Order: sequence, then structure tokens, then C-alpha cells
Amino acid sequence: MRTYLVVVDETPEAEVALRFAARRAAKTGGAVQILALVPPTEFVQWGGVQATIEEEARQRAEALVMGAAGTLMQESGIRPSITVKQGDPVTIVRETLYANEEVDALVLGASASGTPGPLVTYFAGTHAGSLPCPIMVIPGSLDLEAIDRLS
Repeated sequence: MRTYLVVVDETPEAEVALRFAARRAAKTGGAVQILALVPPTEFVQWGGVQATIEEEARQRAEALVMGAAGTLMQESGIRPSITVKQGDPVTIVRETLYANEEVDALVLGASASGTPGPLVTYFAGTHAGSLPCPIMVIPGSLDLEAIDRLS
């Protein structure tokens, strides 16, 4: 089964990437794996405060992923697998790709304007040739009709 790995966050381009991946998975009989990233927290002098900050960030990421999964199930009927991890985004995505042979494509959304995000910059840049699967960069400027037509 073809699996599309989508990294989601609170940006509009992540929604575009998720919709594209869901439509591709539905058309190819594939699956979607959603990866939500919790950014590493800066060191806080008091451990209890840092633990609370980390837990709140994790809860926000989990809520985001659950919302994205619900939308995906409603629109395409696909039940995604969900992963929430904390740490450096590039490192987590690389580890996820190399640890999961079933991932057939990394799907990222590019910002509609301005510079691409750090994941697009890293994975579509000098490291694109060393990935274990293709990368699909979906323009954030695509509307729903364009995504549906292209997927």
C-alpha cells in the first residue's frame, strides 16, 4: 500500500499538502501518515514550568492532528495513522522516513508567498537526492479545485 507522509502544522500550506495527499491516497488505494511536530522548548530554569510548556505544546499538536485527521476522514474516507513527536523538525522527519519503509512519498506544502519553510528548504534542496522516497512539494497558492484536479 502506498503511504504518503504529511507533516502538519497550523499553516495553510500544511492543509493544502494534507488535502493533496488524501486525494492521491484515495485514488491509488493508499494511506496517509500524519506527522505533527512539537518544536523543542528552550531551557527554562524551573523544571516544572518547562514540563508544563512542553505538555501544552504537545496538547496543541495533538489537537491539530486530530482535527486534520477528522477532516481527512470526512472528505476522503481515509483513516490516517498519526504520530506526534517533539524535537528538531528536520531530524524527526528524516528519522521517520528512514524508519518506515512503507512511506512512499513525503508531501510538504510550500508557502504561497515568501521563502519556503525549513522543511521544504532542507528536503527539496541539497538533500533531495539522498532521500529514501520522492518528495512532493505542493504550492500553498493552490485552491481546492486545483488540488482536486492535480491530485
